[in-house]
Amino acid sequence: MSVTKHTNGVSSTLNPRTTSYEFLGPPGAFLISTLTPFISYAFTFACSESAGGCPRSWLELPTAFVEAVSNIDWWKAQWDPTGFQIYWAWYAFTVVAWFVVPGDWVEGFPTRTGQKLKYKINAFSTFLLTMGLVSGLIYSRGPASFTFIYAHWTGILTGAFVNSIVQAVYVYAVSFNDGKLLALGGNSGNHLYDWFMGRELNPQIGSFDIKSFNELRPGMILWVLINISMACEQAVRRGPALTDVPSFLSQLTGGAVKYSLTDSFINITDSMWLVLLFQGWYVADALYNETSILSTMDITTDGFGYMLSVGDLVWVPFVYSLQARYLAWNPVELGPAYTAAIFVLHALGYYIFRSANGEKDQFRKGRNPKNLSYMTTKRGTKLITSGWWGASRHPNYFGDLIMGLSYCLPTGFNTPLTYFYIIYFTVLLVHRQRRDDHNCKVKYGADWDEYMKRVPSRIIPGIY
Repeated sequence: MSVTKHTNGVSSTLNPRTTSYEFLGPPGAFLISTLTPFISYAFTFACSESAGGCPRSWLELPTAFVEAVSNIDWWKAQWDPTGFQIYWAWYAFTVVAWFVVPGDWVEGFPTRTGQKLKYKINAFSTFLLTMGLVSGLIYSRGPASFTFIYAHWTGILTGAFVNSIVQAVYVYAVSFNDGKLLALGGNSGNHLYDWFMGRELNPQIGSFDIKSFNELRPGMILWVLINISMACEQAVRRGPALTDVPSFLSQLTGGAVKYSLTDSFINITDSMWLVLLFQGWYVADALYNETSILSTMDITTDGFGYMLSVGDLVWVPFVYSLQARYLAWNPVELGPAYTAAIFVLHALGYYIFRSANGEKDQFRKGRNPKNLSYMTTKRGTKLITSGWWGASRHPNYFGDLIMGLSYCLPTGFNTPLTYFYIIYFTVLLVHRQRRDDHNCKVKYGADWDEYMKRVPSRIIPGIY
């Protein structure tokens, strides 16, 4: 497809200038770019065993962080070559797995040029391979063999943060090459803002799609690995063992220990088991339904910049795993009744989340097994007005929020920091819902106003 280009190689037709800002524009981009690493490290050093526990109120968090970094040991912890190498070895593994693990090639949605990019679908297979290797290690060598993530937390976190910066800089630099399709929201001309939002829509190296790869594989699977490592740390602390750990892992964990696998499972608390089950299932479900991300705003609309890079590689694995890290050194016993209640709550959230997404996926594929009612827009698009999507415009977000609460409840109520996930996720989904509604209003015009009259609830039916 031929296009008319400016002298900088950007088409004025396909790549118009961004005329409106999100996140309060460049100041907001600067603030978020600064806050994300601060929060990640604040939770690491202010809510940890070495800091004496977690603050009992949000107001104590800055003070606790300052006290932690005032200690010379904090500065020593920043230089952890082993942890740094562990992270880069992990990222390299996921890249190699993308190439060598078999998978189907699936077409995505048409871009503004009419092109349909192809994506390799093998995230779930990569997850199964990883879980098989980790399970084999723990089974043969004991839980102490997999505590090195806990032991080298800071170095691994720093490795992920450096990776997110490197990728954000790289994709921004190559977005100025000729022939690039830019994101409509990341072509403002302001370097900071465009770097943050993502200037190129679909940065690729050959057939390797950088954005879709980072969306699910390295960060999401690492989230599960972190949780497993925290459970292993808790098991080692709470019980004896029987078999020696090999020397190279002994160096990572600080010395050889022995284990009994059965005793180790028993020594893991019910609260930790809930976190492992809930978050592990969430990740497995997302990876199994990998094709579902191809219709999301992240893939179809947003460019890949610092916002998605740091979100995928740092925020998801290291902030979302706070509950497991807290329970590793602060075990909580819930008891059968409370455990069952939290399990039922999570099951309800998952049912809403999965059944709502199932309705939408079936409808988009031209099938309507539930005989859902819908309205047809002037563009010819059909909008569901019954079932879960008649109860609210984003019922999947409602299920997501219920599940998010169930992740936090196993930690008890001694600190509000372990509830950061549900607080942040609420803000994130409300913001995403407003972005979705704005984009749909632009796309459908008066038809969207009519649709909102038919489906007035945004996320929580009858409430919001």
